[in-house]
Amino acid sequence: MSTLTYKKVNEDFLSLLRNPTKAWYVLFVLDLLVLAFGAACWIYQIQTGMGAAGKMRPVMWALYITDFVFWVGIGHAGTLISAVLFLFRSRFRNAIYRTAEGMTVFAVMTAGLFPLIHLGRVWFFYWLLPYPNQRGLWPNFRSPLEWDVFAVSTYLTISSVFFFVGLIPDLAVARESATGLRKKIYTLASLGWRGTNTQWKHYNNAYIYFAALATPLVFSVHSVVSWDFAMSVNPGWHGTIFAPYFVAGAIFSGIGMVITLMVPMRKIFGLEKYLTDWHFDSMGKILLFTSLIVTYAYATEMFMAWYSGNPFEKSVFWDRAFGPLGWAYWVMVLCNCLIPLLCIKKTVRTNVWGMFIISIFVNIGMWFERFVIIVQSLSHNFDPWVWRQYHPTLVDVGISIGSFAWFGMFFLLFIKFLPAMAIVEIKEILPVPRKKARAA
Repeated sequence: MSTLTYKKVNEDFLSLLRNPTKAWYVLFVLDLLVLAFGAACWIYQIQTGMGAAGKMRPVMWALYITDFVFWVGIGHAGTLISAVLFLFRSRFRNAIYRTAEGMTVFAVMTAGLFPLIHLGRVWFFYWLLPYPNQRGLWPNFRSPLEWDVFAVSTYLTISSVFFFVGLIPDLAVARESATGLRKKIYTLASLGWRGTNTQWKHYNNAYIYFAALATPLVFSVHSVVSWDFAMSVNPGWHGTIFAPYFVAGAIFSGIGMVITLMVPMRKIFGLEKYLTDWHFDSMGKILLFTSLIVTYAYATEMFMAWYSGNPFEKSVFWDRAFGPLGWAYWVMVLCNCLIPLLCIKKTVRTNVWGMFIISIFVNIGMWFERFVIIVQSLSHNFDPWVWRQYHPTLVDVGISIGSFAWFGMFFLLFIKFLPAMAIVEIKEILPVPRKKARAA
């Protein structure tokens, strides 16, 4: 970055906000078509009932809660990179945290859909909200599903505010070169930012406070989600390891998704000067570290099932690895435990497309982890006479695929209408410009 200037940084990133290219329009239209298919599946489910989704006893959570846990986990990398690494002054975050923050907001918005879809009669969603109605009834605060309402809504609120606060200086930069309606919107959103010493002082203080407030959310939100399972007595779920296990898995999947998004952005928009091998090397180290924690959690689960002597626990974990859904378990192990070990070598961590391929496997593996935990454990409960295998239908598969299009729609709009990288913070790591000395 030593050859870059402040003017060049402005030009490179503001060029992303200009009129979209044909490739962007094609990608956006394809994304909307997939989203329309998912929406059609949801409408069909509302009209015909939840039976269209393939739900049956004892597997009543199936893909919708699998997708919910997956998307909540994806959102954790943004808070980790933006807040935690900011407090530790990790310099590599400057070029990637804006994209990670946007990913967090959009992933949580996607996750929030699935409890509503899972309700079936989505128009009754307000029953989950903590308010006294005309019948004097309150939601059951002892239900972990009710805790999810507070956890996800809090996470979305803090993440959105943190995301917007970080955007203010960059919106002011975009304001100076924008015209027409965009200029009015950027002027309004930048809140009168002029870059004075007083504004920077208050901005830096506020950013530190938001980072300190957001950091506990990295650990608390997915811990609450894990208690949806750990608070039950279902074999395979009732374990104290679930909270740290889910948190590590969330950061692991989130970092994987950041890499998946950053590599195409780097190539399509020519950001090789800003997203260097050093950034992917640093993200590869986090990916490897969290992969080892997840691997340890898998081994601990197996050991505790054997060591407990509980026949129900032993049966569930044996069935998890060697039962009808054993293929999903070994896909999970391959993608989450074995393939990330390639990141031990620095040559792999600094190979951008190699990291992209590994991140794709990580995303696949983490989705299957949630699938195995939920579907396999429910299908192999205490009583053998209720055991039954879940078979997904076109409806729940279509809604699941549509969720990726929902996420992709917001992300495509984000990179064309908001600064996708932190212009001001990237300037902070450039050499300070100096005037050339006059010749004598």
